[in-house]
Amino acid sequence: MSEVKKIATRASYGNALVELGKKYNDVVVLDADLAAATQTGVFKKEFPERHVDCGIAECNMTGIGAGLAAAGMVPFISTFAMFAAGRAFEQVRNSIGYPELNVKIGATHGGISVGEDGATHQCNEDFALMRVIPGMVVACPSDDIEAKALVEAAYAHKGPVYMRFGRLAVPVINDNPDYKFELGKGIVLREGKDLTIIANGLCVASALEAAEKLAADGVEAKVINMHTIKPLDKELVIAAAKETGKIVTVEEHSVIGGLGGAVCECLAESVPVPVKRIGINDVFGESGPAAALLEKYGLDGAGVYKSIKEFL
Repeated sequence: MSEVKKIATRASYGNALVELGKKYNDVVVLDADLAAATQTGVFKKEFPERHVDCGIAECNMTGIGAGLAAAGMVPFISTFAMFAAGRAFEQVRNSIGYPELNVKIGATHGGISVGEDGATHQCNEDFALMRVIPGMVVACPSDDIEAKALVEAAYAHKGPVYMRFGRLAVPVINDNPDYKFELGKGIVLREGKDLTIIANGLCVASALEAAEKLAADGVEAKVINMHTIKPLDKELVIAAAKETGKIVTVEEHSVIGGLGGAVCECLAESVPVPVKRIGINDVFGESGPAAALLEKYGLDGAGVYKSIKEFL
């Protein structure tokens, strides 16, 4: 059996920006002295006149992006999630969100899988921070194909968009002719009647693996790829809750305020059913190999399977 193709979504981001730049002259890319890490360096090589290295000054970069958007350009400001959502939160809120400017935020190195960089760089709070900014779209793609589609959709959307990309290479799972990406619309990857697993980012692959293990136990799990956390596909969430009666959310983010929080808010208002949130349980991360950290924090396929079995 051939190996499953794996690509880091941060690499997908860089490649998608190049393709976007070829089609649209108003695309400009900014980074904060991290062009190699965020993969915006490939855009810089192709379009040096449309790339700006703002140095280690993320707050300033956000302001520059806002100015470019006000002047009619479509800026993609790029840095680690910890700096984009954390350090520059005030500028994102007041300079981009409040005036509803057309700035796209490419936040790489999100979640625990940043690995050896440790807790200071493992941003497990960004979904929560960005969700509360009025008008901000928040999305986290599951693989290379979805990441590229997200970048294109972000350009087409008029208004601010926060996109989280990962450092770790992840399996390509959306390589099929029926795949269709739309902001705010979840995708059913597997049908099931006993419970529904809703996941995003690299946890979609873990959810699918867990579903396979559950099937061997006679449990049929529906799996939904909820790439957009805001706006949430409430219709799909409610329909799944009515159909299966139990919901499990899986995310590489704190269980507070992210995908799990959004799903619980939706269900509490519409269809209260038992919910299990799988994610980072109100703790900071630590330094270590990405795969080992995912295993330790129960976000790999085996860990998700174990948590679901305990829930059931």
